[in-house]
Amino acid sequence: MNFVIYYVRLFAYLLPPAMLAACSFTKGIHCSSTALIPIKTAHEISEVWRISVGRSGRYFFVPSSVGDYVYAASKNGSVLKIDATNGKEIWRTKLGVDLSAGVSSDGMITAVCTLEGSVFVLDNDGKILWKANVLGKIITPPAVGQDFVLVRTIDGRITAFNSRTGEQKWVYVNRSVPLNLQTIAGITLAGKNMLLAGFPDGSLSAINLQNGHEYWQTLVSYPHGTTEVERIHDVVGAPTVVGSRTCAVNFQGQIGCFDVLSGRVLWKQPFSSYSGLAQDDYAVVSTDEGSGISLYDSTNGKSLWHNVHLQGYAVTAPTIIGNIVVVGDCHGFIHFLSRDTGEFVARRKTSGSIIAQPVVAGNTLVVQTSDGDLYGFRLQ
Repeated sequence: MNFVIYYVRLFAYLLPPAMLAACSFTKGIHCSSTALIPIKTAHEISEVWRISVGRSGRYFFVPSSVGDYVYAASKNGSVLKIDATNGKEIWRTKLGVDLSAGVSSDGMITAVCTLEGSVFVLDNDGKILWKANVLGKIITPPAVGQDFVLVRTIDGRITAFNSRTGEQKWVYVNRSVPLNLQTIAGITLAGKNMLLAGFPDGSLSAINLQNGHEYWQTLVSYPHGTTEVERIHDVVGAPTVVGSRTCAVNFQGQIGCFDVLSGRVLWKQPFSSYSGLAQDDYAVVSTDEGSGISLYDSTNGKSLWHNVHLQGYAVTAPTIIGNIVVVGDCHGFIHFLSRDTGEFVARRKTSGSIIAQPVVAGNTLVVQTSDGDLYGFRLQ
């Protein structure tokens, strides 16, 4: 297979050329055809169900999980709720519009978005509860929780709505930069009154959920280089929170962890990612721009291992499930690595390329492919 995945910058398709020169940057990644290294001792991975959702097109559609349920969406406007224990479809709604981002749910309401700024919120039966619009284009999944629906546009603006009524509550605007990547830059809820978000200027902000005011802002890294392209250092993916630590990573910058209450730097290490990271009680793991996978001690930033055997495979942001690290790739393989050593312990093939971060629903690993299939896997 010899094709290009525009893994970072999909915005080139979305704006006229004159605007692209001023505010965007495209990075194409070729999907490598290099042979994968064999696995010495493989864990058994069972495919327990598979369901068709609909193609993703050129967008990132990351599933959302709440307990044993998983929510998924596709470009053609389909939104689904699925029981992850058996793959049974609970409901499926066809919105009749093309979607570009989604899905997010708190188990009671579910939100998805269109490229042109429309926000659809569904109730627990999959029926439309309300619809709203924001200024700007959307390619990042919304966030749902604590009576809010939070929507982020390509320019980094975050708009908060009352989750039940659709009333707009506030808008947060971060400073703009000349060039930025357009990849998923998520929103993470931290406790009852805080959300965390990273921005194209390299900053990580903690924002009051009730009024949109900043608790604190810190830089994940400072820009380097002389040209605007060299100085791109967007925070990518969604910040993670475990206990008192929040961690983030950026492009051409650093990976690090911070005190969630104050923003105080706990540690940083040089790094460059355009996909994001995962965190558990002990470790932080991320994929770099060359598809290397690195794991650090979350308390002090000590590098514990670095796997370079998927170079050029355009791997996804990682997911941690127990003592296993999971990534998908552009050929549709799911790779399972030992969290302790970084060695491959299993591999499974799916129907199409994977650009969305795998998620965990109960004891099931859920993976969505660009070709429109949603898989449920279990580690034996």
